[in-house]
Order: sequence, then structure tokens, then C-alpha cells
Amino acid sequence: MTKTLADAQALYEDHLRQAGKAHATIIAYTKDIEQLIDFVGKKGKTQVDEVNQTDIEEFKEQLKKNRYTGKSVSRKINSIKSFFRFLIAEGYIEDNPADDIAHPRYDQTPPRVLSKIEYRALRDAARGDARMAAIVELLLQTGMRISELASLQMEDLDFERDVIFIRAQNSREARKVPLNDAGKKALMDYLEVRPRTREKTVFLTKTCRPFLVRNIRTAIDRYFRLAGIRDAKVNDLRHTFIVEQLKAGTPLVYVSQLVGHKRITTTEKYLKLIEQPEMEPNIQIEEL
Repeated sequence: MTKTLADAQALYEDHLRQAGKAHATIIAYTKDIEQLIDFVGKKGKTQVDEVNQTDIEEFKEQLKKNRYTGKSVSRKINSIKSFFRFLIAEGYIEDNPADDIAHPRYDQTPPRVLSKIEYRALRDAARGDARMAAIVELLLQTGMRISELASLQMEDLDFERDVIFIRAQNSREARKVPLNDAGKKALMDYLEVRPRTREKTVFLTKTCRPFLVRNIRTAIDRYFRLAGIRDAKVNDLRHTFIVEQLKAGTPLVYVSQLVGHKRITTTEKYLKLIEQPEMEPNIQIEEL
């Protein structure tokens, strides 16, 4: 049973969606496969059983020549391996041409953790905006993902028990995280000025629409600049929460549960960071 690569790509995309993969993951993996299809298409290959190991090795070499980073090449290889495993499972091919494809070696950049001076500067920069102050505080105090924060509903906030319910997302399980005094105060200050609307999403725009992930990310990046913090990203707030919890002696397993890591080995990687002295803050004071 033969299948064109284009048809197989569409089936693979449906498979990822049904498996509950994140939207960003689906886009990234299908784009990677599309790149491979374009590459072998120039060699006249359009069927799934025509692609061999040499084709994939040549594709990998072309990526390197086009100056893709080792990390990007490695991700594309993951996508390709996953694609051909799917084709075997569905009975479209018998042998996996990607089995023996090796990942390139590359140095993994350790997670960026904000210093105390940096995250205090970020808080100060956002202090005049109740909504952004609450967002920054929640990310720092709970370690939740930005997508989880954007999805928060009013009914997910339990001020009596001081917990926040994080809903299941894609393949991630639901969980509860404690809400400490700093996070609770910032959140309640925001709710006092939150637009009066039937919309149940916690964080809203001025037009009472849900505050989308990409817009939250852009807003936080702006406050990083206002605070003079360089080379920082939204996910660094989550990294900072994890490291601060481990420094405080919070059990590794509990921290892993708090932030929703699927594997405790993911949390263990942060242990190396607490053994190092705190880095000098990467702050640049801007002239007003």
C-alpha cells in the first residue's frame, strides 16, 4: 500500500492532533516534514517508500550548510524519526530510513534564571499596571506556563483555600498550585480593576477579550526592556520559580508536581543551577 509523501504528511498532522500534541508542536513537526518532502521532491521522489537513509543524511547536511543550529537540526531529526515511525505503525512502509540517523552534538544553553535584583526590577517596572503586575507575580510565584496563565478562568481561582486550578492542556494533566500572599494580593488588585463582563477568562484586554499568549509575551518583553533586563524571556520566570523553590529546600518531587513536569529528570536538571553562585544581574539602566 503506497502513499504519497504529501498525503502522509496530512495524515501525520491529524495523528499529532488526535494525540493531543500542543499546537506549536504540531506546526513545528509538520513544517519539518514539509522541508524534507521539498528536498526529496527535487530528487524526483514523491512516495513514502522512496525515501532512504541517504536522502535524510543529505537533508541533514544541507541544513548544516544553511547554518541551522545544532538544536534546530536535532529537532528536525526528531520530527523525521517520529514521522517514519508513524508510517511503519500505519503499515505504509516496512523499514524505517531514519532509524540510524544520528543527532548532531551541540551545547545546550542552561536555563536563564533571573537574579533577585532583576526580578525586583521587573516587578517595579510593572507596578503601575495592575494586570501586568498580577501576570508577572503569578508567573514568578507559581511557575505556571504562560499558556496556562492565559487559559485561567475565574472559577479556577480559589481564594478561600489559596489555590489555583490549572486545567489539563494537550497531553498535560490538570493540577493545583498554591497561591501565596504576594500572588494573591497582586491578583486581587487586578480583579478590582478588571473589566466588568460575562467573559470568564481571568486576564482580559481593554475590549474584554481574552489576553492571548502572544500578546502577553509581547507585553512582558516590553517590561523586561523597561526594567533594563537583557537577554530574558517569559519562560525565565518559570525557571526562576523552580530554582528559588529548590534553593529553599522544597522537595524535588513536589517542585516537579507544582510545575507540571512529566518527568522528574526534567526538574533534576535545575539542581546544577542552585550549586552555582548567583550570576551578576544582566541589567542595563536606560536613560529617561
